[in-house]
Amino acid sequence: MHVVQGRILRRAGLAVSLGIAALLLSGCSIDNEVLRFGWPSGVTPQATRMRELWTWSVIAALAMGALVWGLTFWAVIFHRKKKDSPEFPRQTAYNVPLELAYTAVPFVIISVLFYFTVVVQTHVLEKQDNPDVVVDVTAYQWNWKFGYRSIDFGEGGPRYDGVDAEAQAAAATAPGEEGEAPGPVHGKAPQDLSYLRYDKIETVGSSEEIPILVLPTGKRIQFDLASADVVHAFWVPEFLFKRDVLPNPAENHSDNSFQISEIEREGAFVGRCAEMCGTFHSMMNFEVRAVTPEKFAQYIELRTPEAEGGQGLNTAQALQEIGESPVATSTSPFTTDRGYRQASGVDGI
Repeated sequence: MHVVQGRILRRAGLAVSLGIAALLLSGCSIDNEVLRFGWPSGVTPQATRMRELWTWSVIAALAMGALVWGLTFWAVIFHRKKKDSPEFPRQTAYNVPLELAYTAVPFVIISVLFYFTVVVQTHVLEKQDNPDVVVDVTAYQWNWKFGYRSIDFGEGGPRYDGVDAEAQAAAATAPGEEGEAPGPVHGKAPQDLSYLRYDKIETVGSSEEIPILVLPTGKRIQFDLASADVVHAFWVPEFLFKRDVLPNPAENHSDNSFQISEIEREGAFVGRCAEMCGTFHSMMNFEVRAVTPEKFAQYIELRTPEAEGGQGLNTAQALQEIGESPVATSTSPFTTDRGYRQASGVDGI
């Protein structure tokens, strides 16, 4: 009997090992449809690290599941009470070494997962000084405004400063009259939007047009987030990273900026608000259009106001000039139609 049990255990172990090996070798890269386990293929190094953490966590869970189910069926098959024997199978209650083992193993597993989670989280949240591009992202019900705060075009040239000082100053609302109750945020008037950022080159979404955020490939990009009203969320599925967008981020003690080390390929990537923010939340979409650094430099030159030597084109015109689609291509079947909808009545109700 013991020989049979040993043979079966060896075969089961071999089968599990071959299954895991086949899973791991099903592609030359860990980035394939099988090993992503439902996750999309990201376009940034940070997204790759998060997907790999997910992949290895699932593989570890499957291996542990196979072990647990194997031991369960082994106990059911080989340690059940025999019909022709009054004896119970050998009991292992109060087996101290065994109990210590299955108490310690889960802690080891949790510790390993925690370690790799912290390593990946540190990599994802890493920020470096002087990123190549700094983008201001403003969310509002129910659309987006994107602006370019600063850009380093390289080649030893000066860094582009996109701050619109006049608009920034105009956003500050004058304090209330004497005797008026102070506002809820550090005494400021509720209409004071001076915490938002305003830039010379901006793309503003509307009910008729999905806003397109044009970004270069191969460059470190920083996103500075803020909301003009309620809590929203900035989410590009191919970045595999969602960030809440809060009003008054300083007063809310939130780190409202994050960086990606680069976008690895050109393309159009859908973006969404991932926080329920009101009636037209589901239509609050945008698009990230990744282009080559050369095309991006040309795009910024086309968007630069005429007063500063540019052509002052809008987003669609500039995109068309650099050979890109002037309208969003990644948001189908989602639209920006915010027309009023009402269910048809039934039997006069």
